[in-house]
Amino acid sequence: MMALTVPDARGRVSEKQLVARVIDGDPAAQREMYESHVDRIYRLAYRLAGEDELARDFTQLTFIRAFERINDFRGESSLATWLHTIGVSIALNGLRKVKTARNREAPIEAASGIGTYTREAEPDLKLRLNAAIDALSEKYRTVFLMHDVEGFTHEEIAAALGIPVGTSKTRLFQGRANLRQALADFRGEWIS
Repeated sequence: MMALTVPDARGRVSEKQLVARVIDGDPAAQREMYESHVDRIYRLAYRLAGEDELARDFTQLTFIRAFERINDFRGESSLATWLHTIGVSIALNGLRKVKTARNREAPIEAASGIGTYTREAEPDLKLRLNAAIDALSEKYRTVFLMHDVEGFTHEEIAAALGIPVGTSKTRLFQGRANLRQALADFRGEWIS
């Protein structure tokens, strides 16, 4: 039996209705859930993995696991947060298995063609920034990328990583401090 869905004024159904349709096995709802979240899941996986092939694998595994466990979604957080929790777990476990977390070669800005840059950084600064981010411990790098690069809130990060909000804030603070220290000789170059 298909779940009854009532679209809003824009023709969209609520997250709860969408999840109910996915649970009922509605392929259109599964496609809608996938298309609504795949880009953000991929960007996060890419930033954590540093390479397209791994990011695609992690993204695919994230949705496979999400569809397998959709009955476990309780609605205590947003669907996006729940999916990102799965995505982070898949990516971090996958990186441990393939041992590539420290050997990334892709620059952070390569993950997204979106955005405009009004000022280009010195090539050496870009290389040093990427190296400094790569040198962060996994816990600091993950929170830094999720918060400062992807724009997640501390509440979303805490839910995704299974840590307290305060721990997310502390890890971001410490990660930024480590980056400032690693890039101290560039101080002043980016002060407008």
